[in-house]
Amino acid sequence: MLSRAAGMFAAFVAGLALVVAAVLVVRQIMAPSEPKLPVVPDARRPIVERAAKVCSPLSVPLLAAQIHAESNWRPDADSGHAQGISQFAPDTWKEWGRDGSGDGKADVWEPRDAIPSQARYMCHLYGVVDGLPGNRTRLALAAYNAGPGAVLRARGIPTIHETRGYVDRIVNTLLPQYRKSEARYQRSEAKRDRTRSASPPTSASSSPTPPSPLSARTTRQRL
Repeated sequence: MLSRAAGMFAAFVAGLALVVAAVLVVRQIMAPSEPKLPVVPDARRPIVERAAKVCSPLSVPLLAAQIHAESNWRPDADSGHAQGISQFAPDTWKEWGRDGSGDGKADVWEPRDAIPSQARYMCHLYGVVDGLPGNRTRLALAAYNAGPGAVLRARGIPTIHETRGYVDRIVNTLLPQYRKSEARYQRSEAKRDRTRSASPPTSASSSPTPPSPLSARTTRQRL
């Protein structure tokens, strides 16, 4: 009788464990997964990192968020009035476009030209909006989208639906996401550097090199 009760209890415990495991699996499946963060493409990272050093208000996450909003990192993006990965209007490119690739020409379709030019133009716009009421980053982004004249006339972000949506998307959504992904990237790089530095250096073989026949003959002659 006792063994039968023990068997029933063991079966109950096993069944309960199965139920708990099933509930945990279902909960994990049904739990909302964290949205995947956007990242700076590897091919563009060196360009963006250099461009972010043009002036102090810029950063890798800010330039990345702006490029994402402008073209979603597509070098061939063409809205009809703006072109390339950084979406320069022709007149603006004529004034601010520079050769960054070293091929002797400023090409709006070449990211190595467009991204550094975007950074220089943004630094200029930070200076243009300095003194206006409001957040300078928001104002500079608005000037990039609507033109500095529109921002100066409005003494702030103009009441243009596209411009306000552009600024809000970058500042409220994309910039925080790129800050998170960039922090994750930097932690990964730091960990990789620590792993490299902790690896023992490869030492040369300590076994003595046998003397060459010539050196041996010379030694015998000296003796």
